Amino acid sequence: MHLLYSAVMEKIIITSREIGDAVRRRRRELGISQEKLAEMLNVSYQQVQRYESGANKLNVENIQVVAEILAVPITFFFQQNSAAAIAEPSQPYLPADETELLKHFRKIPVCSDKKTVVNVARLAARKS
Repeated sequence: MHLLYSAVMEKIIITSREIGDAVRRRRRELGISQEKLAEMLNVSYQQVQRYESGANKLNVENIQVVAEILAVPITFFFQQNSAAAIAEPSQPYLPADETELLKHFRKIPVCSDKKTVVNVARLAARKS
């Protein structure tokens, strides 16, 4: 029993502050303002500030919503900061349909065909 307790105590717990830092970092990578994220979460921008500073904790439901909005897996918020040990930058998490689209896009050999696909996507996005 003592060994189990020691192993648990040695485990490093991710704090609300670290989760908030991860939210802020990813939000900025995507170019989303605190106000826009707040609107998407249906909270005030001050609440987003409190989440990012670690002053308020994100509950399980909100972590799931934030992960979806920021297009990352939930585990993204619970990874320890090991960026110095990584030789190459990690790839961002993409939903399955975006991953499939990117996989097929990368297989297109002709540059002009790739431009056509981008133009079709741009036109389709304007319709929504």
